[in-house]
Formats: sequence, structure tokens, C-alpha cells
Amino acid sequence: MLANSNATANLAVKDLAKAKAFYEDVLGLTEVHNEGGELIVYKCGDTSINVYRSNFAGTNKATAVTWMVGDEIDTIVKALKSKGVVFEHYEMPGLKLEGDIHVGYGMKVAWFKDPDGNILNLVDR
Repeated sequence: MLANSNATANLAVKDLAKAKAFYEDVLGLTEVHNEGGELIVYKCGDTSINVYRSNFAGTNKATAVTWMVGDEIDTIVKALKSKGVVFEHYEMPGLKLEGDIHVGYGMKVAWFKDPDGNILNLVDR
């Protein structure tokens, strides 16, 4: 039923101006729509991300958005780190940490958080 429809990630934030600075200046996303200071839509490849103001921001303790970045993962991690992004380090069976990148099962993954604690990640697929 939904297999041929695009999906959009929704990220709750407390301070939309602070989130805007992070998603645009740090991650390099481009705003494509703004709903009067309540919602900003960002273009990501063939999809989009809705960043919206909510009192429930920061309550999700699981990964909210994944970017499939292919063999650019090392370069992107270094670039984000140079902009002040702090990467999460997790102990996970089968994955070993190489710098800020978890490696195992034939993949590389790096996790980081936005200013409201939304967990975001990069995967080399």
C-alpha cells in the first residue's frame, strides 16, 4: 500500500532558530519550506526532513534519521567534527570503534545528536 510513496522524517525541537542554525550551518541542509516559525522543511536527496517546534523535543532515545552517505562517511565525519559535532560512542556487539565510526558487519556507522538530543546517524551504504 505505501511501498511506492515517499516518507518524511519528523524531528521535534524546542528552539527552531537554534535547530535552523544546526541543520543549515552545520549539516548544510537547504530550507525548502517554512511554516511561520513552527516548521521548517529541509531537502535531503530525494526526501525531506520536517523540523518542528514541540514541547516533547528531546524525548526520543532512538535513532531518528539515517543518511546513507556511501564511501563519503569518513570525510563527512571529519567535516562535521571540525564544525563542533560530537559523535556518540556506543558499545555494540560485533562493532568496533575506529575514531568516531563504528565498524562491523561490513558497514560503517557514526551517530551524533542535534541540539535537542535527536539521535542522527550516517551509514556507508
